[in-house]
Amino acid sequence: MSLIEGKWKMHILFWLWKKEILRYGELKKSLECITHKMLSNQLKELAMDGLIIRNEYPQVPPKVEYSLSEKGLSLMPVLDALCHWGQDHMPLETIDNKRQ
Repeated sequence: MSLIEGKWKMHILFWLWKKEILRYGELKKSLECITHKMLSNQLKELAMDGLIIRNEYPQVPPKVEYSLSEKGLSLMPVLDALCHWGQDHMPLETIDNKRQ
């Protein structure tokens, strides 16, 4: 659980699962409220833990792409099941507040 703890790691993993490859700016745009520092730190931690792959291309301006590693891909069915479980057990008042 320590590999995915925090507010943003699961969001980052799900976006990479959905889109397969994303550049830093695309991730930042997809996550809207995340700060540059937080996204940068979360990506570094996910890469160090072997859940994502960071590909840097030697060009100007620098191009960096992120994707799920095999280890990260193997985790996605578990995270998907966890999200479905959470949605199924979310209190009704929380669901009603999200609809408004």
